[in-house]
Amino acid sequence: GSLPKWVVNKSSQFLAPKAMKKMYKACLKYPDWKQKHDPHFKPWLFPEQSRLPALPLSELSLQHADSLENIDESSLAESKEDRGEGSDEDSLT
Repeated sequence: GSLPKWVVNKSSQFLAPKAMKKMYKACLKYPDWKQKHDPHFKPWLFPEQSRLPALPLSELSLQHADSLENIDESSLAESKEDRGEGSDEDSLT
């Protein structure tokens, strides 16, 4: 279902600022956290550090946006992680 606009508007007045404050506090703590957790591992700067398996170009294909319109995801189950209910063990807060 959908929520009434007034519910979304009212809740966003409280939830968005609270989320931004939490993100800001986490960002302030990041440099200290990163120093303790593999400080030289930066695959976003150095792709050769990536631990993900390489994907052969032969397995890639070009998809056009119109082919994505009819994707049926109704049989997929939503995990706790998708709903934001995952573990907070590695969180920065």
